[in-house]
Amino acid sequence: MPNDQGRRWRRGGLYRWRAWGGSALFALALILLILLLVLKPSRPSYGKPWLEFSGEKALAHVQALVDLGPRPPQSAAIKNARSYIRKNLEESGWQVEEQAFNDDTPRGKVSFVNLIARRPNESRDAKYFLLCSHYDTKTFDSIQFIGANDGGSSTGALLEMARVLSLHPKLAARIELVFFDGEEAYEGFSATDGLYGSRYFAQQIKETKTRNNYRGGILWDMMGDRDLTITLAPDSPAEMTRNIFSAAVALNARTHFTYASNDILDDHSPINRIGIPTIDLIDFDYPPWHTADDTMDKLSAESLQTIGAVTAYYLAEMAFR
Repeated sequence: MPNDQGRRWRRGGLYRWRAWGGSALFALALILLILLLVLKPSRPSYGKPWLEFSGEKALAHVQALVDLGPRPPQSAAIKNARSYIRKNLEESGWQVEEQAFNDDTPRGKVSFVNLIARRPNESRDAKYFLLCSHYDTKTFDSIQFIGANDGGSSTGALLEMARVLSLHPKLAARIELVFFDGEEAYEGFSATDGLYGSRYFAQQIKETKTRNNYRGGILWDMMGDRDLTITLAPDSPAEMTRNIFSAAVALNARTHFTYASNDILDDHSPINRIGIPTIDLIDFDYPPWHTADDTMDKLSAESLQTIGAVTAYYLAEMAFR
C-alpha cells in the first residue's frame, strides 16, 4: 500500500511539476518577447510628406526660373537663379553652401557653382540621403533655350520638396539637397565634357573620404512633361528600383513608371561611380528636348505632383528602413 501511494504521489507531483514548469516557460518566453519589443529600436515616424507636396507650387517655381531666361553657366541669369534657389531654401530653414570651382571645357575655363543644402543644428547620427537636380540650361548660340523641363522642372520640384521636408524635421535632418551646375555638355558628353557639377561633387566626396556619410540618392531630371513616363535605366540600383515601383503602386502612379532599354548618362552617374547608390528619375521621351520649344506649356502640375509624391513616399517609408 505505501508503495502504491508513493507511486501515486510521484506521478501527481511529476504531473504538477510538468504543468507548473510549462506555465513558467511560457511566462518567461512572453516576458522575453515583451522586452524585445520594448527594447528594440523603433523606426522613427516621418509622417506623410507625400500628402503635402504641391505640384502647383513646384510649377510656380519653374515659372519663376524660366522667367529669368536661358541659364547657362557663368551667365547673369544663372546667378539670378542661384539667388532665387538660395532665398527659397533659406526661407524654408535650410543652410546653403556654395561649392564653387573652375573647370576646363571646350569653350575654355568656366566657373561653376553647386548649391548644397542641409538642415542646421540637427542631429546627424544617421547617413544622409541625397536629392539632386541640375539647375543650368544648355548653352546654345542659335536658339533661345529656356529649359522649362530640362533644368527647370526638377529644380522647381526640389524647391517644393525643400518646403515639404521642412515640415518634417526628423526626415529633413537626414536629407542633403544638391543643385548641380554644368550638367549640360558644350559639345558632347564625355569624360571631360558635361556633368561638370556632379563630377566635381563626387570627386570632393572621394577626396575627403566621406562616401560613408551617404546612404543613397535620387536624381530628378526632366520630370514635368504632360505625357509623363519616367524611365528607369537597366543599371539602376536594384533595391531602389523595386522600392520606387512599390511607392508608385502605393500612390496609384505605377503607369507613369517603366524601364529604359539603355543606360542613361546623367548626374547620377559620377555619384554611382564612387559607390553611393543613386537612381535617376527622368522622362527621356520628350520631343522638345534641347529645342526652343521646351517651354512652360509642355509641363503640368500633375506630373510634378506625381514624381514629388512618389519620392516623398519612398523617403518616408522605405529609404531608411
